Amino acid sequence: MPAPDAESAPAHPRSNASDDLRQIALEQFAAVGFAGASLQQIADEAGYSKSSVLYHYANKEALLEAAIGPAIDRLGALLQRYTERGPTVEARTLFVEEFIDFLLEHRLEVYTFVNQGHSLSGIPVIDRANEFIVTLSHTVCNDNASTEDKMRFGMALGGAAYSLVAGMSFLDADSLGPVDEVRAALIRLIGELLAPVTIPTA
Repeated sequence: MPAPDAESAPAHPRSNASDDLRQIALEQFAAVGFAGASLQQIADEAGYSKSSVLYHYANKEALLEAAIGPAIDRLGALLQRYTERGPTVEARTLFVEEFIDFLLEHRLEVYTFVNQGHSLSGIPVIDRANEFIVTLSHTVCNDNASTEDKMRFGMALGGAAYSLVAGMSFLDADSLGPVDEVRAALIRLIGELLAPVTIPTA
């Protein structure tokens, strides 16, 4: 029997349905929001039936967990490593580099939980993300920090996240430049902003 031609072949290998649906769901959650993305819409975009979506994921919250959960777990691990290294300038410098790498690799996930974290409060995966964001703020800048230090923290890490995800809404994907140049620029700028901030101690 002759092999099917490219036009008649399925758009997605069925064995990868779970991965396909997770990726399409992530793109939809980032583009139109969790509330705006229906299971039917995700199924249509992925080229599957709604029943296929429900076969792999019990509901939309389960799909959200699958879509952004791994990135949130990675953020938690990143914070844990920083804590274990101790409160030093060198540890914070390394943390900044790892945080930028995290943002570059997980732009859609960051965009989703940063922009929708408040409205989706109560969903376990979002609550976990929000807890890590609070931990992140205390890790880099403690409660006794000055108003200026707190603003430096917000502008540094929040600004980096915004710069990387704003392109999905307002700019061309490559408008910021080659990824290596973006990474180097962000590390330098965040380092400059955080340099005067006192390292929190236990």
